[in-house]
This record gives sequence, C-alpha cells and structure tokens, in this order.
Amino acid sequence: MKSKSYYVYVLRCEDGSFYTGYTTCLEKRLDSHRAGRGARYTQQHGVVRLVHSEAFATRGEAMRRERQVKRLSHSEKEKLQSRQGNE
Repeated sequence: MKSKSYYVYVLRCEDGSFYTGYTTCLEKRLDSHRAGRGARYTQQHGVVRLVHSEAFATRGEAMRRERQVKRLSHSEKEKLQSRQGNE
C-alpha cells in the first residue's frame, strides 16, 4: 500500500504577502489556488508562485508545521523562500 504524503507550502501573492497551507496533493492544490478556487485569501491577493514546500508522513506533523510557519514573520518567510532556492 502506498503511503500518503502531506505537504506544507508557502505561496507568494501578487501584493508581496505570503499564504501558508497544507495539502495531500501539492500540484492539484496549486492549480486550485491559481484558478481562483483556493482559499479566500489567495482569491483576494492573487498567487504569483510557490516559494517553499515541505513533505511530512502524517497529517498531524504537517498541521503542526503549518502552524509554526504561519507564526513566522514576513522576513522569516522570505528566508524560507531563499533557502528553497526560489528567488
């Protein structure tokens, strides 16, 4: 049986802000955000690109990490972006 992965991701929005979420299918979720069917936040702020993602074995791990990332400052999220190599 194939194990399921959970992803925490950070998107850069058109206004320079960041959106953080988690999902089981990163590509499908990104397509949803870009098509305007994602979170209300990204519908209002627009999505430019994926700037950071991390994979986890369990939903609980992903949710804990999502909460941690959401509490980061804007500059700390920019550091995640540059560590990912997506500048």
